[in-house]
Amino acid sequence: MAQNHSRSGEKSFSNSSERRRDSDRRGNSENKRGFNGDRRGRDSNSGFKGKRESDENRDNYKRREDRNDRRRDDRDNRENGDRRRERNDRDNRRDRNDRSREGGDREDRGFKGRRDGGFRKNDRGPNREKNRRPNHNQKKSGTAKGGFSKQVIVEPHRRFPGIFVSRGKEDALCTKNMVPGVSVYNEKRIITAEKAEYRTWNPYRSKLAAGITSGLENIHIVPGSKVLYLGAASGTSVSHVSDMVGDGIVYAVEFSQRSGRDLINLAKKRNNIVPIIEDARHPHKYRMLVPLVDVIFSDVAQPDQARIVALNAQYFLKEEGHVLMSIKANCVDSTKAPEAVFAMEVDKLKKESIKPIEKVNLEPYEKDHAIVVGAFLPSLAK
Repeated sequence: MAQNHSRSGEKSFSNSSERRRDSDRRGNSENKRGFNGDRRGRDSNSGFKGKRESDENRDNYKRREDRNDRRRDDRDNRENGDRRRERNDRDNRRDRNDRSREGGDREDRGFKGRRDGGFRKNDRGPNREKNRRPNHNQKKSGTAKGGFSKQVIVEPHRRFPGIFVSRGKEDALCTKNMVPGVSVYNEKRIITAEKAEYRTWNPYRSKLAAGITSGLENIHIVPGSKVLYLGAASGTSVSHVSDMVGDGIVYAVEFSQRSGRDLINLAKKRNNIVPIIEDARHPHKYRMLVPLVDVIFSDVAQPDQARIVALNAQYFLKEEGHVLMSIKANCVDSTKAPEAVFAMEVDKLKKESIKPIEKVNLEPYEKDHAIVVGAFLPSLAK
């Protein structure tokens, strides 16, 4: 029996030692593989990968808990703020109701519940007109929108019918607005004591205004005239010509589709403008729309501008009518001096039965620009 017990003890001891060796082998293999079973095992920089991942999980958990705590705090603050605002509103309503009850009946309080009879503090007493607050939004006669002094005098121009001059802090050309209350290109408007409205005419944005300011003797555009305007663009200068002619009519020719849309919108408000979206080189395409006119103004800025003006004059300009042509030297010939280009264009007009009358440079309003005024005399060519 003793021998059997010793054998069984040896057998159990051997089994336990084998189990320890197996567990050691398994532990070594797990350490080599890492906790996730990856054979890459050990990280050469930071120890076991399993330990690093457990640290990352713990950090992520802490960050997640902190984020949840912040969200709970924000929600609590919002709810507390809403409750605080509701409590303040309730207290304010209660105070207003108490004050209204203390003020007595409506008849005792006066107009709109005020005890002072409905008048402002500065409006009571014999000096209420003196103490009354000024109304800055009220329109005053002789005032202008933006930049002019309070007293502005508008008087007719000495040479050009239909054009006016505003005398104030700065003198400016202007025309009587055909559509009161409406600006075309955000220009300043002046209202006089007679309730007439005038629009200032900026020479930096209009060749015709620049020519008048530079010293043209006559533009031959008067109230009742029929004007053919070549190169009307969006209608900046056309709108002022529309003011000048009054009962006359302006035939505005523009080739650009985009500018033509603005021109059409302008013509919807001004019944003396006829918009024509066509190339001025082909006057036969709009000959059924334009009758004989008194004046042709051209601002097309093309190398063959003189030929375009002469062709339209032969179609539409009455005999002894007048031509005003704005010349941009760089568009005609950029290799020559501006004065040489102007002289060359004048010679072209002479060959087309247009007798030059005057020429002015548009400096400083437009660089290398000039306006030539001429009379159409086809009988002399014959």
